[in-house]
Amino acid sequence: MDKAKMHNGELYFPGDEELMKEQTAYLDRLYDFNMTRPTEIQKRQKMLKEMFAEIGEGCYIEPPFHANFGGKHVHFGKNIYANFNLTLVDDTHIYVGDYTMFGPNVTVATAGHPILPELRQQGYQYNFPVHIGKNCWIGAGVIIVPGITIGDNTVIGAGSVVTKDIPANVVAVGNPCKVLREINEHDKEYYFKDRKIIISAH
Repeated sequence: MDKAKMHNGELYFPGDEELMKEQTAYLDRLYDFNMTRPTEIQKRQKMLKEMFAEIGEGCYIEPPFHANFGGKHVHFGKNIYANFNLTLVDDTHIYVGDYTMFGPNVTVATAGHPILPELRQQGYQYNFPVHIGKNCWIGAGVIIVPGITIGDNTVIGAGSVVTKDIPANVVAVGNPCKVLREINEHDKEYYFKDRKIIISAH
């Protein structure tokens, strides 16, 4: 199989025997990661460095974690946090910037299937990469579809379905996800509704 097709948006057959054999080995490693104990933090971090294409320091992923290729095509910056049930359909590359946070049950998909039923019946697939910027907050239950770019510092509200690119420095919500407002002066004073920001020392 021409593996370049996995990464250039062309139609390809993901059921190729050699590809599935390689994929299964990654999924075995992912299974091992999900079976680690909560006290085995260092073991988890070591495993993620082996599993991911790139992963910076200070990243934490709460098992269970799901990924089609076990993270092989995932590029994480530093200090990224992911809550339970992060699903990365990483048939091609997923890029996530530093300090981004994922709520529980987030799905980031790079893979799609043709609308034409005959092609789906034959098992064809295509993939487009996803880019998520630095210091984003992806709320619980968000779904991000193939080919999407989300700008730095942006908040995606819980339950949103992101079907179009979202710019930097905004709050965006809904299905389909749309920009609600820019991050503004009010956000410098209030962290939630009428709750003022008062930071005490750790």
